[in-house]
Amino acid sequence: MDALQSLRTSIGELWSSRERGELRAGDEDALELVRQAISLLDRGEARVAEVDAGTDDVLVHEWLKQAILLLFALTSVSTVELGPFEYADKLPLKRGYEAAGVRVVPGASARWGSYIGPGAILMPSFVNIGARVGSDTMVDTWATVGSCAQIGERVHLSGGVGIGGVLEPPNAVPVVIEDDVLIGSRCMVTQGARVGRGSVLGEGTILNPAIPVVDGDTGEELSRGVVPPWSVAVGASRRREMPGGEFFLPCVLVLRRLTEGERHDKSKLNSILRTHGVSA
Repeated sequence: MDALQSLRTSIGELWSSRERGELRAGDEDALELVRQAISLLDRGEARVAEVDAGTDDVLVHEWLKQAILLLFALTSVSTVELGPFEYADKLPLKRGYEAAGVRVVPGASARWGSYIGPGAILMPSFVNIGARVGSDTMVDTWATVGSCAQIGERVHLSGGVGIGGVLEPPNAVPVVIEDDVLIGSRCMVTQGARVGRGSVLGEGTILNPAIPVVDGDTGEELSRGVVPPWSVAVGASRRREMPGGEFFLPCVLVLRRLTEGERHDKSKLNSILRTHGVSA
C-alpha cells in the first residue's frame, strides 16, 4: 500500500508539472512512473472507477486518469506492424491473452492499459486504454468499449454496441455497466451513463445523462442516464409541447422489473419485449 501511495503521489506531482508547462515528451524518469501506473490497470490491479459499496456512487480514481493523459503527453507516435497491417500510434496493443484465459477472435484489439478478465470473449471489437471488461463477458462483433469504461462480469455487449469513453477532465465519471447486464444490438451508452446490475437494454437504446429514464407503469421519471438494477428497458420518446409545435423527445422506458438475481431467460425476455414491439 505504501508503494501504491508513493506512486499516486508521484503521478500527482507529474500532473502538476504538466499543468505548469514543465513536463517534456521523452522524459524517461517520468515515463517510467507513468508506465508503472498503466501496468496496474493492464493487470487489473487497479481501476479507473468503481461503485462505492457504502454510497452506491461511482468513485473515480483521478490519479489513474491523470496517468493515462500523462502517457499520451510523454510519448510520440511510432509505427507498429502486425502481419500485413501498419499502424501509427502512441500505445502498444495488449498481449498475453492465452495466459490470462481470454479468447480473442481475429479482428479484435485492445490497447495496453485496458483489463480483460478471465473467461471474457472479444469478437472483432475494440477496447480502449483504461477500460475494464469483467470476467466471462462477451464483447460482440463491432462493439466498442471506450476509454475508462467499466464493464462488469457476465455482461453481453451485443453487436455494434457503442460504450462511450471519457478521459478529460480527470474527475469525469465514465460509463459503468454493472454485472449480469445485457446490452442489445446498436445501443449507445455514453457520457458517464450507468446500467444497474441484471438489467436489459433493448436494441437501439440511447442512454446518456440527459436522457430521462421513465417507469412505464407510473410515468414517474426515475433518473437521468441511470437504468435501475434488474430492469428491462427500451428506447422510447415523450411528447412535449414547445413554442414551435409538438415534438417527441427521447427517453428510456422501464417496461418490467425482474426479480433480483433472476437470470435472463431468453424466451421469457423475448416475450416481454415482443409484447411492446421491441427486441434485445
